[in-house]
This record gives sequence, C-alpha cells and structure tokens, in this order.
Amino acid sequence: MKLKDKNTRKITRVGKTSLAVTIPIEIIRELGWREKQRVSVKRIRGGIVVRDYRVK
Repeated sequence: MKLKDKNTRKITRVGKTSLAVTIPIEIIRELGWREKQRVSVKRIRGGIVVRDYRVK
C-alpha cells in the first residue's frame, strides 16, 4: 500500500449531527496523543488544523 493511499481517509457519520475522520495511528504515536485527549480544531482557508488543546 502506498503512503498516499494509507493517509487518505473518508468522512464518516457519528450519531445524527456529527462527522468524523480517523487519524493514522502512526501520527498519533508520533505526537504522543492518547485516547479521549482534548484537541482544538480550527478552520483555515482550504482545510482545518487539529492541535493539542492548551488552556490559556
């Protein structure tokens, strides 16, 4: 499997009003993220940015 295909994901429905995209486990491990960790999602031109949630 090519890296490009491995990192291509589908948007799936979760419940009635939410959608989800899975993140490859290799990326999660590199970032040191854990299950149920809070993240910040920000809309930018052409896409989104997902970052670790930081209390200000």
